Amino acid sequence: MSLLLATCYLLLDFRLFCKQCQLLAEKTEIYPKSKIFYRVDYLYIIFLIAFQICFFIQLYYTVVIHQKLATYKLDEPEMLIGRPVSVIICARNELRNLKQNLSLFLEQDHPDFEIVVVNDCSNDGSDWYLRELSEKNKNLKVVTISDHPRFKHGKKFAVTMGIKASKNENMIFSDADCRPATNRWLSRMENKFANNTEIILGYSPYERRSGLLNRIIRFETFSTALNYLSFALAGMPYMGVGRNLAYQKSLFFRGKGFASHMHILSGDDDLFVNQNANPGNTVIEIHPDSQVWSEPKYTFAAYFSQKLRHQGAGKAYQLKHKKMLGLQAGSGVFFYILLVGLIFVQAQWWLLLSVYLIRFAIQLYVYVPCFRKLSYPDLIWWMPVLDLIYYFYIMVLSFVSLFKKRLEWK
Repeated sequence: MSLLLATCYLLLDFRLFCKQCQLLAEKTEIYPKSKIFYRVDYLYIIFLIAFQICFFIQLYYTVVIHQKLATYKLDEPEMLIGRPVSVIICARNELRNLKQNLSLFLEQDHPDFEIVVVNDCSNDGSDWYLRELSEKNKNLKVVTISDHPRFKHGKKFAVTMGIKASKNENMIFSDADCRPATNRWLSRMENKFANNTEIILGYSPYERRSGLLNRIIRFETFSTALNYLSFALAGMPYMGVGRNLAYQKSLFFRGKGFASHMHILSGDDDLFVNQNANPGNTVIEIHPDSQVWSEPKYTFAAYFSQKLRHQGAGKAYQLKHKKMLGLQAGSGVFFYILLVGLIFVQAQWWLLLSVYLIRFAIQLYVYVPCFRKLSYPDLIWWMPVLDLIYYFYIMVLSFVSLFKKRLEWK
């Protein structure tokens, strides 16, 4: 259906383009000295060509890449294996979240696991709570990092300490403000460590709240997950999300941990995956039982600050991944910019509407099953508005990140 719509549009558009060129040639003979006319008409042709190039680039990512996730079958294993596994959670001043969520990790239905909590320089009483809880739970291990007046560190140092303290080869990572969807989360994630699998890309949606900000946060989370999961299924894994991510300890040390990007504030998750993942060692796990839910930000300032912190990691991606993602994001941003430009130069309204509706129809066809698999079915009919906001957000965030720097992970 997607390819049929695109083919029909291509044939229609080719006829339109030929007609426009014919009209331009006729007007050139009639008004050979009208420079203003030349500029407007040629500007229209350039805008039209660029607009359609962006459309077909977007079409490629939707039909060829994102279709992989739309057709992905959720597996139902006959038996969960139950290999030994370590769960690593880093927490800095997260007492409220630890009290609320840590018990959900400790109550996982798995025969052999440990929870390693790295208490990273907390001063909110987390150490007393964790100490008391560890006395009641033998599978809870607490690693405490004390603050040093001359040594400042980011999350990667805390993650490294947690990895070194863990006793198992298979490790799963999450955050203190996250909660597993079910008590089978750990078993389902760990079960994917089979054959040559060294990295498992999980999924972590944000909880639903009222208001536009929450919809923006969840749509951005959906778009990010749609991308990295689809590319992984296409044999091009490039990132993962640390709220629900698993990899093996031997891979961490073989790849020298975070040594090559320790100077970058973020990237304990996506940069590690970017540098160590390949088609043969990476799989995904998105079953509803395996998802980890997170609490969203409640203000635009807090959300934007969080995204700025994450933005810096993208600059250290492999060149092929930066080109791939840059082309995708750029085509989306310029699709809307050129749409406005064509309206300004008075392009045919039915042409612009046709392109937009065809793009939307193809997205709807591909993304509806993806919205359902990623637990966001309520956002389907918000997609036209949120898609526009999403690309505007990308443009603003990219610009601001050129001048803004952060020195702390929390």
